[in-house]
Parts: sequence; C-alpha cells; structure tokens
Amino acid sequence: MSSVSDSLPSRAWLTVGLLWVVGCLNYLDRLMLITMRLSVKEDIPMTDAQFGLLTTVFLIVYAILSPLGGFIADRLSCSRTIIFSLLVWSAITWLTAHATTFPQLLFSRALMGFSEACYLPAAAALIAKYHGNRTRSLANGIHLSGVMVGSGLGGLGGIIAEHYDWTLAFELFGAIGVIYAVVLIALLRDPPRAPTNGASATGSRSDVRFGAAFVSLFRNRMFLLALLFWGLLGVTSWSFSGWLPTFLTEKFSLPQGKAGIMATGFLSLGTLAGMIVAGVWADRWSRHRPEGRALVGIIGLAVCIPCVLIVANVGVLPMVVGALVLFGLTRAFPDTNMMPILFGIVDERYRATAYGVLNAMATIFGGVTIYIGGVLRDARVDITTVFYAGTAGMVLCAGLLWIIRPRVTTD
Repeated sequence: MSSVSDSLPSRAWLTVGLLWVVGCLNYLDRLMLITMRLSVKEDIPMTDAQFGLLTTVFLIVYAILSPLGGFIADRLSCSRTIIFSLLVWSAITWLTAHATTFPQLLFSRALMGFSEACYLPAAAALIAKYHGNRTRSLANGIHLSGVMVGSGLGGLGGIIAEHYDWTLAFELFGAIGVIYAVVLIALLRDPPRAPTNGASATGSRSDVRFGAAFVSLFRNRMFLLALLFWGLLGVTSWSFSGWLPTFLTEKFSLPQGKAGIMATGFLSLGTLAGMIVAGVWADRWSRHRPEGRALVGIIGLAVCIPCVLIVANVGVLPMVVGALVLFGLTRAFPDTNMMPILFGIVDERYRATAYGVLNAMATIFGGVTIYIGGVLRDARVDITTVFYAGTAGMVLCAGLLWIIRPRVTTD
C-alpha cells in the first residue's frame, strides 16, 4: 500500500511550506503599524481618531475586495495571484516608510488592503488543489499556524520603532517580501489541471465568470449557512478575546502589559498546537466519516464553552491560565477545518471566490464587534455578561456546523 505522501503531487508539502512564510509576512506587515503608534505620530502629526482610521480603511478595502481577490485566483491562477499579491503589498510596505503626510499614509493603507485581499482566498484554494481528503485539514492548519506566528511577530514593529526608527521596520520587511516573491516565482506552481471530457489539462478558465460564481454560491443553501456560521463565530470569538485583557486587569489587578501578554500569549500558544492537532485528527476521522471534519469542529466548540465559564467565574489565576490555553487549542478546531468543509460544499471552480466571501464576512463582523464592544463598555455592561453571550453564540455555531457538515466525501 502506498503512503499518504505518495498519493500527493510532488509539490504538495513544499507549497504549504512556501505559503507558511507568505502567511506570516501577510499578518506581520498588516499589524506592525498598530504597535508603533507613538513613533508614527511623532513624525506624522495626527489625532488618535486619524490613527484608528488607518486600520479602519485597511479593513474596509480588504473586506470589500476579498471576494474579487478570490475570483481573480479562480479565473487566472492561484500561484500567480499569490505572487502578485505578495510583490505588491511588500512594495507598498516599503513605500509606507517614505510617507510624510497623513493622506499619504492613509492611501498606502488602502492600497495594502487591496493587495492583501488577494492572498488568503488564493492560498486556501491552492492548498485544496494539492491536498485531498487525506491531508487537507493538516495542510490548512500548518498554513494558518504561519498566520498566527505573523500576528505574534507584529510586535517587532514596535520594538524596532522604539530602538531605531519606525520607517526601518517597513523598509526591512517590505524588502524581505519583494525578495521572497522572486523565490516564489521560481518555486510556486499550480498543480496540473486534470483533463475532463477530452479537454487539455491546461485548458482555458473562461467558464469562470464573476456573476456566475456569485449566483452559484448564493443559491447554495449550505454556503449561506456556512457564511452565517463564520460570521457568528467571529462575533463570539471577538466578544471573548477582545475583552479578555481588560477582564484580567480588573479581576486579578494585573498591570496592563502583563494582562495583555497573558491574554494573547496563552491563547496563541494553545491555538498553534490546536491547528496541528485538529488537522491530524480531522484528516484521520474524515477517511471513515465524511462529516469527520465538522465533528472535530463541533467538539472544539463544545470544549470552548466550559473554558469561557471557568475564566468568567473562577478566581484562581493558574486555573484561568489553563482554561485560556485549552480554549486557544480547541478554538482552532473549527478554524482549521472550515476551508476543507467549505470546499466540500461549493463548486470547485469557485473555491477561492467562496473563501473570499467568507473572509469578507469575518472582517466585517470583526470590525462591528470591536465597535459594539466599545459601546457596551461605555454603557458599563459587565464583562462576564458578554462572555455568557459568547458561549450562547458558540452553541448556535455548533448547531450550524452540524447542519452544513458534508454528507459525502468529495475527493
């Protein structure tokens, strides 16, 4: 019997490794600006509202154009879309260092939103092309772990700005991205297209049209439920993680810095492990049960609920830390498997477009949740009430995931 790796295209795991680095750069480049607020404001005068607008503009452009970025990957080429996206956003990152006015900086963030919107949908679709039912969740989990590492490394921007100059971080990582794009030109490829009905394996993608893609997706009841699931999951996650630093500060009288590190560090530690655990588990289970990936996600959500309740009600800090690590680990279960589940219920011609729509939904819901969190905070709503609402949302998410679980193996 051949091994699992023998059944994969020759570049399958190389592609995941290459995309791990791109995913890391993707989140590092987008997040490091928010870690150097004081340094940037010293050089470019602006209000705090204007500084916040830099992130808002990025998110708006990113959300609106994510479906278009996915369609470009479906219509043209996933690998070329990824290379183009990396090259452009890295060049914009480098140019950001040379902005001298607020309008210039704002324009660069808008361009960053456009160029980065093309990456994640194309990367998810390319992984799906290389990895079938036996390895898709693990491959997706490894790729997402690169995104998590990039998020954590975003703090390098603040460190560089504090000890040198904020522009150095943008010049450095922008140059690294451009150089790495050249490496991808030599190494990153789409797998050969399987011939169908006598057609060439390298045939035209002219049958992929923007309007037809959206008609196909929004007539698909399971896709609409997946869209609702992903948006609701984003709300429940932000309702917990967004309030967590404040909660730890108030409940355990921790300094702001220590509470922030605990809130992000322990969750990230658990999440990194959870992506690998969920990937291996889901791939093995789905070989015998088509709904195995969804069941892993449901189990993860079921474990998250008592973790949130422990954090909200237990006054022993070590127990809270343990609950945070376990929450991060099991919260990664539905994230790791969402892409493989999604690609099992949509037309394979529109996979990147479908992921782009979900990505847009998650961004919009995340932004709205952050704003609502501020409104609730101003209204002096108790944080534990928000946590309880989040656990109710997780129950709904588990129910939705049970409904949309694939009934048949598509590969």
